[in-house]
Amino acid sequence: MEKAKKCLKIEPVLLLAVILTGFCLVGCSRAGSMSSGKRIVRVSHGQSEEHPEHLGLLAFKDYVEERLGDKYEVQIYPNEILGAAQKAIELTQTGAIDFVVAGTANLETFDKTYEIFSMPYLFPSEEQYQAFMNDREYMETVYEATKDSGLRVMTWYNAGTRNFYGKKPIRTPKDLKGMKIRVQQSPASVAMVKAFGAAASPMGFGEVYTAIQQGVIDGAENNELALTNNKHGEVAKYFSYDMHQMVPDMLIGNWKFLEGLSPEEFQVFKEAAIRSTEVELKEWEQAVEAAKKTAKEQMGVTFIQVNTGEFQQKVIGLQQEMIEKNPKIRDIYERVMMARKWSEEEPVTDGTWQVGQTKKGVIR
Repeated sequence: MEKAKKCLKIEPVLLLAVILTGFCLVGCSRAGSMSSGKRIVRVSHGQSEEHPEHLGLLAFKDYVEERLGDKYEVQIYPNEILGAAQKAIELTQTGAIDFVVAGTANLETFDKTYEIFSMPYLFPSEEQYQAFMNDREYMETVYEATKDSGLRVMTWYNAGTRNFYGKKPIRTPKDLKGMKIRVQQSPASVAMVKAFGAAASPMGFGEVYTAIQQGVIDGAENNELALTNNKHGEVAKYFSYDMHQMVPDMLIGNWKFLEGLSPEEFQVFKEAAIRSTEVELKEWEQAVEAAKKTAKEQMGVTFIQVNTGEFQQKVIGLQQEMIEKNPKIRDIYERVMMARKWSEEEPVTDGTWQVGQTKKGVIR
């Protein structure tokens, strides 16, 4: 594990060289990405080395190298070293990068199936959200939706609940009126913020700190870790728990690379992905508590509990509008609604509940 923690770091001045080297892999033979007889597997993500997703990826690296270390070396590139999410996905699409971690909002560009996760208030609780995402049999059908784009999702990472934060308190939707709020580059997220009465400002995540600091925007929406890992708590002192979305991050692989693996190798990469999620989920809970403590005590951030019902009322028609415009999300939406209905009738409180399951049995 200690060896894995020494993941590859690159100075910014070498970024262009790294990317150009990666592009040389496109269309090249497998040998073109070999080092000391090993195939280099490049993984890009936008978080710091302390972030739960990075720790999960270290577990991914360990798992692959422990079983296939004679053939593969996994190199992890954090902090958007290989570019922001959208660009990194494009590099993965071409084969310059083998894997990238990005939000489902970024995947909407490649397949509209992923728009479902931008639907506000899709999941009634974090427990049901995680249960749905952990239904691996069903999620495999979702993960393959991007095949025509040359991409395949391997697993998901918990990115918590998305909430509004900014320079002034947000207690009701009325407080959002006239505010400029950064959102992910997703049509559904833009529509949601407009429904709340604010002006949506899609932009890259790396631009948010400066944009708030300089008054280009009044706030943003994300999870608690954005306050500390990305230091947004220095410029945004109010964080409101409206919990409008639960949007996972995804580990996305290049389809041709995965297709070129032997069945045994693919199984190892698949198991490594699952292992990375298990680690990330555990680390996430601890990281959120630590972030809240740091943001409150060291950054002076005020956390505000709001009446989420007031916010839900503002977007009540958006779900149906999204379904009518995008038939690809209907099956997933109906499955979530079925799970919600049955869990409300006979909730399982011992932590064993899965999508489509109640004390009476399983719905498929």
